Amino acid sequence: MKLLKTLACTALALFTVFSAHARPLDEVKKSGTLIVATEGQFAPFNYFNGTTLTGFEVELAELVAKKMGLKIQWKTLGFDALLTGLRQDRWDLVIASHGITDERAKAVTFTAPHYCSGGMIIAMDPAIRTAKDLAGKVVAVQTGTSYLENVQKVASIKEMKNFPTDVDARSALNSRRVDAWVTDRFVAKAVVDKNPNAGFKLGDMLFIERIAAAVAKGNQPLADAWSKGLSEIMADGSYTALSKKYFNEDVRCH
Repeated sequence: MKLLKTLACTALALFTVFSAHARPLDEVKKSGTLIVATEGQFAPFNYFNGTTLTGFEVELAELVAKKMGLKIQWKTLGFDALLTGLRQDRWDLVIASHGITDERAKAVTFTAPHYCSGGMIIAMDPAIRTAKDLAGKVVAVQTGTSYLENVQKVASIKEMKNFPTDVDARSALNSRRVDAWVTDRFVAKAVVDKNPNAGFKLGDMLFIERIAAAVAKGNQPLADAWSKGLSEIMADGSYTALSKKYFNEDVRCH
């Protein structure tokens, strides 16, 4: 789901300053624990149900880690800090709906994608459905995301307002402080399903992207081990079952 060009540059700069060294796969295996960071505020992918961290990506990560013979130690923090912390060697892997982009790939190593999605336009006015309909409109997005960058490409919008969390962006639309909100299509569908009387109207996709976990740049053995575990849960049916639990469809990339 997410991208900001300056994030990659910041991560590279911090890497130079801190000279951090990612834990190699053998060290991770020896410890028996994979330290994984996520946002925890992006339902249905990663969020808190009371005090319990859950969501499609959280459950998926637990399944993959089990295939790797590892347990997970979870860390949650703001989306903007996730990839930066990865480059500081504060955790081994990040899974938080990051879209695979060339710019991000300069700063981190991506695993195989665990779902495909993209940015969807949501509005209260049913007449706002397409990128052309955003002309002269105020659009809400979350800071540091691919939604922000893609909305910036719509030259005809009146204003783009960015918020620290996706929930804040949604609230801005709900209170009609903005005309539209762009977020992940599965997030959008979940919001509409859970709030049928709120007046949210689903529009078109603004862009499509592949979503993957990320490890420190160059830590290919860990990325490969994760991808192998992912392929195993895709093969044994557990991925499909989990996907249908959250989305009523198989969301893997084809």
